[in-house]
Amino acid sequence: MLAHSPYVIAAYNLVRPLAIPRTAVYLIRFMSPSEAGILDTIWVKRAHRGPMDRRERATLRKGRGIVDNADQGGRRQVTLIEREVWDALVLRFGARIDASARRANLMVSGCSLAGSRGRVLTIGGCRIRIGGEATPCERMDEACPGLREALMPDWRAGAYGEVLDDGEIAVGDAVRWLPAAEAQLPEEGRHA
Repeated sequence: MLAHSPYVIAAYNLVRPLAIPRTAVYLIRFMSPSEAGILDTIWVKRAHRGPMDRRERATLRKGRGIVDNADQGGRRQVTLIEREVWDALVLRFGARIDASARRANLMVSGCSLAGSRGRVLTIGGCRIRIGGEATPCERMDEACPGLREALMPDWRAGAYGEVLDDGEIAVGDAVRWLPAAEAQLPEEGRHA
């Protein structure tokens, strides 16, 4: 029943003027009936500060990120946001703000990113190790004054991660967290 969905409850807590910010994050994280969702949107950034191009498919390269994306390598190979959190923020502002304004590469729905540092997320057949909470940049306020501050607390700006596998992803792909036992990765250069 939609009225009791964890995401409806979370959205309510994000738009209430006096809501405690952490409430929504904890509701999304701990009340979610499953840790599975879908890949809702893919964006590729042509150049630094350049436009975000929507794609139906993208190629991921291990240790690099999304092919043709301006940001390659390092710890922030891909950035992710949650559809439910973004939609709640848009409601709060009462404005039409395209999700590409967040400047993330991937939008997921039905899968909470809050507190996910160190966890491994699968999208289609590819794995992404979450490195931490994304920090919104000054470009957010260009899209809507006050958006940057609204994205600051409790993982609302999403997460960044490292690509662990080469492969293709597409809008509609399944998104799920690997159980801790499956997420253990062999150490690089370790000898048997």
